[in-house]
Amino acid sequence: MRQAADLDVRGKRVLVRSDLNVPVKDGVVGDDGRIRASVPLLRDLLDRGALPVVVAHLGRPKGVPVPALSLAPVAERLQELLGAPVRMAQDVVGESAAEAVRATEADRVVLLENVRFEAAETSKDDAERGAFADQLAALADLYVDDAFGAVHRKHASVYDIAERLPHAAGPLVATEVGVLKRLTEEPARPYAVVLGGSKVSDKLKVIEALLPKVDVLLVGGGMCFTFLKAQGHEVGASLLEEDQLETCRQFLATGKVVLPVDVVAATAFSADAEHGVVPAEAIPADRMGLDIGPESVRAFTAALEGARTVFWNGPMGVFELAPYAEGTRGVAEAVASLTDALTVVGGGDSAAAVRALGIDESRFTHISTGGGASLEYLEGKKLPGLTILED
Repeated sequence: MRQAADLDVRGKRVLVRSDLNVPVKDGVVGDDGRIRASVPLLRDLLDRGALPVVVAHLGRPKGVPVPALSLAPVAERLQELLGAPVRMAQDVVGESAAEAVRATEADRVVLLENVRFEAAETSKDDAERGAFADQLAALADLYVDDAFGAVHRKHASVYDIAERLPHAAGPLVATEVGVLKRLTEEPARPYAVVLGGSKVSDKLKVIEALLPKVDVLLVGGGMCFTFLKAQGHEVGASLLEEDQLETCRQFLATGKVVLPVDVVAATAFSADAEHGVVPAEAIPADRMGLDIGPESVRAFTAALEGARTVFWNGPMGVFELAPYAEGTRGVAEAVASLTDALTVVGGGDSAAAVRALGIDESRFTHISTGGGASLEYLEGKKLPGLTILED
């Protein structure tokens, strides 16, 4: 793939597909990690005399304008982080967008409104998507995709636009591809994967793809209770996927899976609920596991010792609630301490946990912005947004 740095951008309008899909509540941006990650490319383009026009999405408005999903709060935060003016268009390809692009100056960025306000962006009809891509292409001379988190979608601003403009991969896309190749093509060993999150079904394909390649798979989060049940243990009121029990037994039969030995179990899904540490094989019937326990953290830390490659995706518990955050903190610290290893934090929840728990991001080799797209890459799927960038 051609890199953004290879493009001659001086005096050119560059349509940049960024990933600015961040949490916004009451008009205020929460975790701004993805916005911060988008800044280096935009700063570089400005420094090289380009006129960046940013296209991005927020949430799932399903093809109609939803005021609560406007990118206006994102524009404010982007301007603060970029240290340059950001002109916000009130539409995507209408009069406001055209005027914003016409009137922009060399020291500022144009941000188009939420691209998913346009039904054609996500249309299954190639002609409909293509017509919308034509309108987007009319706004720019070049196209750069810096949104790895969207490359698994065959959307107009990801796929069709690259057929219409000279194109290149932004640094986030290029870096993500490089890291994912290191995870899938002859990784340094020992190779450990840590998976958390709610459901086995969400990670089923990635487990099937990675288990033959890894030396050890550590399982925490809500998904661990289906594994524990598959071993014959009682899991109380914990999250459970009955239809995945046989699959979990097959995974356990490989001998590579490490499960928690204790958990923090509570009487309700609440920070104020009565809670305490119990053995993982004997969770009381009236309690639900909401985090891995301290012995599990020690066991996971020991299993990670000496690893040369580590991929961590998914928190170990409900880290947003203080009583159930220590398992995630402990595992994050264990991964971060492996200074001689390739350590990759994948998934929005894991990255958000690192930031929320105050752990220095620079202690990890790479914090992914890819989300579901990264998991699909690890599953071995072809991603349309990457395929179209390849020359």
